[in-house]
Amino acid sequence: MPLGARSSNTPSIPSVEDAPIAYLFDATSGQVLFAREEDRRFMPASITKVMTTFLAFEWMEEGRLLPQQIFGVRPETFKAWSRVGSTMFLPPDARVTADDLLHGVTTVSANDGAVVLAEGAAGSVQDWIAAMNAKARELGMRDTYYGTPNGWMDEGRTFTSARDLALLAQAMISRHPAKYRHFVGAQTFRYNNITQRNHDPISGIVPGADGIKTGFTNQAGFGFLGSAERDGQRLIMVVAGSPTGRDRNKAARSFIEWGFASFDSLPLFPQGAQVTEARVQDGASPTVGLRGKGPISIVVPHDTKPRVSISVRYEGPLQAPVRAGEEVAELIVEIEGMPKARLPLVADGDVPKANAFQRLINGFRGWVT
Repeated sequence: MPLGARSSNTPSIPSVEDAPIAYLFDATSGQVLFAREEDRRFMPASITKVMTTFLAFEWMEEGRLLPQQIFGVRPETFKAWSRVGSTMFLPPDARVTADDLLHGVTTVSANDGAVVLAEGAAGSVQDWIAAMNAKARELGMRDTYYGTPNGWMDEGRTFTSARDLALLAQAMISRHPAKYRHFVGAQTFRYNNITQRNHDPISGIVPGADGIKTGFTNQAGFGFLGSAERDGQRLIMVVAGSPTGRDRNKAARSFIEWGFASFDSLPLFPQGAQVTEARVQDGASPTVGLRGKGPISIVVPHDTKPRVSISVRYEGPLQAPVRAGEEVAELIVEIEGMPKARLPLVADGDVPKANAFQRLINGFRGWVT
C-alpha cells in the first residue's frame, strides 16, 4: 500500500562518538530511528534500578505492594549498604514507606533503598532478583540478566543491551503512565533531613524530558536511559559506555534533540479507526475488526516524502473466542531507508464461540465462497 514518493537520505546523526552504544526509539510509532551496537551486552550499573522500579509498579498494580506499605531496615542490610555508593541515607532504625523507597531509587539512585525495597516486598533479595529476571523474559529482553536489584558491581553477572532497555522503558511508560509521572523525573529528593538532586542529564534541560536513569561504575563507564515527549511524540534513548559523565550528558542531549528535529510525524489511522479485518475460526462472527491501541502514526525523515508500504500479519484464522482489546495482529510498516516497524493491532470487539446454528451458517458461507 504505497503512501508517497521516493525519499531522500535519512538525516545524518550528530556526533556521538563518546557514546559507543547509542539507540533511539520512537515509542509512539514503534520505529527505530538510530541504532549502533544495540544488541551488544554491557553492564548497566544503576540503570538496573529501572527494572526494580518497573517490578514495583507491576506489583502495585497487582496489589502485592502498596505505596504506603512500611518496611524496616535489617541490621545486616544497614551494615552492608549504609553509605555505599549512591544512597538515601537510611538510618538503622528506619521505618520507611515503599513510596519513599521508590522515590529514593528513581531520583537519587539509592542503593540502600533498592535493597530494602527488595527485601521488604519479596522477602529476600534473591526472590526479588528472580522476579526481575522473570519480568525481563516476559518483556522479551533477550540480552539481559540481573544479579542485583541496584546494579552494584557483581563481576559482570548483571548485563543488558540498549534494545532491551528501550523495551523496558516502553513497557514502564505505557503500562503505568500515572506511576511513571509520580515516581520518575523529580529534580530533587529529601529524606532523613537530607536533600539530594537528580543527576538525570536531560530532565529540566531538554523540553519534554521526564527521565529516566543514569548509571556509572568504573567497570561500566557512564550510561543513560532517557525519554522525552513533545506534541504527542515520545522518544526513548540509550547511550552507554561513555568515558566521562560530561561526554554522556552531551551525547544524550544532542541525540534526543536530533530525534525531534530530524523526523516528522505522519498520521496513518485516527483513534479507533479500523485498519482491516481478521478471519475468525469457530466464532459467532467470521471476522473481527482490527485497530490500533491508539491513533497510529509513523515518523519519516524531515521534509521528505518517502515511499511507505504497510501490511498486516497475524496467525490466522484467529481462534474464537476473541476478546475486545486483545492484541492479535501486527501492522508492518516499511519506510524506504529506515528499519521496518511493527505496531500492535487489537480486536475491535468480542467474538464469542459460535453456537450450533452459527456454525451451520459459517459452514454454509465457507461452502458458497
